[in-house]
Amino acid sequence: MSLYALARPLLFSLDPETSHHLTLRLSGLAGFAFAKVPSCPVRALGLEFPNPVGLAAGLDKNAEYIDALAKLGFGFIEVGTVTPRPQAGNPRPRLFRLPQAHALVNRFGFNNVGVDAFMQNVSRARWRGILGINIGKNADTPAERAVDDYETCLEKVWSQASYVTINISSPNTRGLRDLQQHEQVENLLARLSSKRERLAARHGKRIPLLLKVSPDLEKEHVAAIAQAVRRHGIEGVVATNTSVSRAGVEGLPHAEEAGGLSGAPIRDRATAVLGMFADELMGEATLVGAGGILAASDTREKIAAGASLVQLYTGLIYHGPDLVCECVSAFRAK
Repeated sequence: MSLYALARPLLFSLDPETSHHLTLRLSGLAGFAFAKVPSCPVRALGLEFPNPVGLAAGLDKNAEYIDALAKLGFGFIEVGTVTPRPQAGNPRPRLFRLPQAHALVNRFGFNNVGVDAFMQNVSRARWRGILGINIGKNADTPAERAVDDYETCLEKVWSQASYVTINISSPNTRGLRDLQQHEQVENLLARLSSKRERLAARHGKRIPLLLKVSPDLEKEHVAAIAQAVRRHGIEGVVATNTSVSRAGVEGLPHAEEAGGLSGAPIRDRATAVLGMFADELMGEATLVGAGGILAASDTREKIAAGASLVQLYTGLIYHGPDLVCECVSAFRAK
């Protein structure tokens, strides 16, 4: 039995958000070293990854635990979502476990320290691996000024990000998912693509941009977003974020809490959306598979659907960091 399996009953006896922070603090301890992750180098997004299994955004919202999390063997780490100004997010409780379904519901609402303090945390980290920074808009920013928030964050994170993920798919900021509509996503990506070119010229450094999308998209929405991704030279798509659907968890305690559902119940839908983007983009953008990865077999499904990289979050809560090794092994065996 792994160390995490022994610790999980204690962690699960605590309030989920309290447990979340405790686990992050413990993750860097030598005693929390898990199975050694095998080497599996891969080139994607113009970057050299030591392995293709990463940490999804949302676990380390404020970039406070980068060094600790790096010890768990991830090939890359994504931190955030960060917004221009600090915000408290939604009131607690805002994280709920659905253990019967190996799922979570969260309605954090982009709680974070703001981009300036966030980047100070990034600067303090000693780890020099591939760091993704996930950016969003403040909850009180009017819809017509949403792109301004993304531009502000892009400029401030530019110097230290290996890549930047544009989060337009969280269900926990009112109106955010509207940015996935055709005209809005077109305007957003046009503005950020232009901003990226100016920043690259100023800093002598070009970094990839990725778009994080919802698992609740229909085929016509996927096609429109893919066209915008292609048109504006966006290098990657993260498929997917959490879901507003409750399919597969009906009747379970906490299933009807407001927020985004993650974990095993969204796996098939997330993989289907991933596959739709693969069909639309035909290799023109790197696809990152996320959503419902709780075993090596889930990783193999993401690879088959078109993923070059994968990210973990809820699977770590239920299965611990040994899952990183299992998922890397799935890539090695392909």
